[in-house]
Amino acid sequence: MAISDISLTSGMRSNLVSLQGTVELLNRTQERLATGKRVNSPLDNATNYFVAKSHMDRATDLSVRKDGMGEAIQTVKAANAGITAITDLIASAKGIAQSALSAGTTERAALATQFGQIRTQIDELAKDSGYKGTNLLDSGTLQVKFNEDGTNALSIAGFDATTSGLGISAAAGSWASDTNINAAVANLDTALTTLRSEAKTLSSNLNIITTRNTFTQGMINVLTEGATNLTAADTNEEGANMLMLQVRQSLGTTALSLSAQAAQSVLRLF
Repeated sequence: MAISDISLTSGMRSNLVSLQGTVELLNRTQERLATGKRVNSPLDNATNYFVAKSHMDRATDLSVRKDGMGEAIQTVKAANAGITAITDLIASAKGIAQSALSAGTTERAALATQFGQIRTQIDELAKDSGYKGTNLLDSGTLQVKFNEDGTNALSIAGFDATTSGLGISAAAGSWASDTNINAAVANLDTALTTLRSEAKTLSSNLNIITTRNTFTQGMINVLTEGATNLTAADTNEEGANMLMLQVRQSLGTTALSLSAQAAQSVLRLF
């Protein structure tokens, strides 16, 4: 229908425009109450909208990095668990070797067999200490990225925690000689020293990752809060606005009805 098809009086047109404006304000207020935001699009406030969006985009990127840090922490914990278990096995192997020094030839051979079994378990433990495809006890390398563009990162180099890497040789000559047994004990002591040193390094790296993980969560909270401050609506104020606009809408409808009475009076001529 063309605008000129129906002519309204000046009073009706004025009241209609006012009522349409009130409806628009009602719709805007309802949207703010429903979303909890006073800025829902660039049309509401372009500056606040895009600044808040930038904050949230960065918070999202950091959240991805935080997830990566969480996985890195688990990888280091898996390696540490492996070191702890291997350390226990080495202590057990050392006890066996020391027992062999005071044992007879037959018993020494049996203890040498037990020693070999422990060596096998050390190798298996080292191979099973990986997490999500990265095994720091099998010379793996872990790359942890901290910031959103990945320029701030930490590289953690693993080591060989197998018997070969730790220098734990097989029981030579079924330990018939004290010299062979003492050599095995010395190798085990060296392996323990290596494991303790690597454990300290892992602990230091774990502390760095944990600290950055906590910091990243704090930054995510700051960015999210900043975005909220730029876009959040005051629900108390918007609720009061809603009540006032409803009253204004009711009054506008009444005013429109009154302005139409002049046109309705023409009907009385017939």
